Amino acid sequence: MEIAEKYMKRCLKLAKNGLGKTYPNPLVGSVIVWKDKIIGEGWHQKAGLPHAEVNAINSVKDKSKLKDSTLYVNLEPCSHYGKTPPCSDLIIKNNIKNVVIGSVDPNPEVAGNGVKKLQQFCENVKVGILNKECEELNKRFFTFQRKKRPYIILKWAETQDGFIAPKTQEIGKPTWITNPISKQLVHKWRSEEQSILVGLNTALKDNPQLNTRLWAGKNPVRVLIDKNLKSLSSLITLHLLDDKIKTIVFCENPVESKENLIFEKVDFKENPLPQVLNVLYQYNLQSIIIEGGQKTLQSFIDADLWDEARVFKGNSYFKNGIKAPELNLIPYKKSKINTDYLTYYINNSSF
Repeated sequence: MEIAEKYMKRCLKLAKNGLGKTYPNPLVGSVIVWKDKIIGEGWHQKAGLPHAEVNAINSVKDKSKLKDSTLYVNLEPCSHYGKTPPCSDLIIKNNIKNVVIGSVDPNPEVAGNGVKKLQQFCENVKVGILNKECEELNKRFFTFQRKKRPYIILKWAETQDGFIAPKTQEIGKPTWITNPISKQLVHKWRSEEQSILVGLNTALKDNPQLNTRLWAGKNPVRVLIDKNLKSLSSLITLHLLDDKIKTIVFCENPVESKENLIFEKVDFKENPLPQVLNVLYQYNLQSIIIEGGQKTLQSFIDADLWDEARVFKGNSYFKNGIKAPELNLIPYKKSKINTDYLTYYINNSSF
């Protein structure tokens, strides 16, 4: 078992190379071992391109060794035709007799069918090696498939005395609590997730761009909750409405949508959050960062609609202002980023 875990850890490390690039597909890495030596490896790099198992098999120089090798992969090989042929068929075609799988794919199109197919043709198929770690790696994909909503990450910064924003601020000019390194890290996070959400107050006060300008990567889809479309009549031109990045605005009475600016109807007589998440699920968005103000963030916390929270604590004091959201949990991880502290929380009830 220790040997299997060793190579599964390598699969997980390879798979992480695709973070933010493989949507809507999961993160998958694969290694091929012959006589306790890795002779091939690969990971899924982008949707539509070959899967991890294909890249691993193709990287093996001496294909005659495959019949005596073991293929390791952190997620069940697919058994259906999508943009690429089934990986399980390729494994069988190459006469690979031993296959070790980390976790079963929750996608109904796979969901154990790949394992069953391999069990019919391979001599030895093991499933569940480092299953917890494999599911953690693909937490976005698993949440999306099981809960029919995006994986939700709450993010905010607060001062040493617990304020998220000053009492007053100049419109369109946010007051920064964290240092430039933390700010760049947030842009890296944005490149790893599919969407990012703020409420109307944040849109009007901070006029955020919600892009990845400080990091090389794809911009997330921007999401705005604006019941009465006050953003359209703002005294300043909002970045969120500039058509440069796909943006979805949730409101009571939608106006005509454009190519990059989409208006979706929400019934505000009911809790709008489940409705918003359902629409984002229909758009095939597997993850979302909530970067709104105190009211928006607290509404997700109170509705128990979140999976993890990332909270910065800067080195400044406001003395008064808007209090940070209340999250009375024990953190699972802390780190220091120059003068800032970053605390991570996990919502155990969501798993």
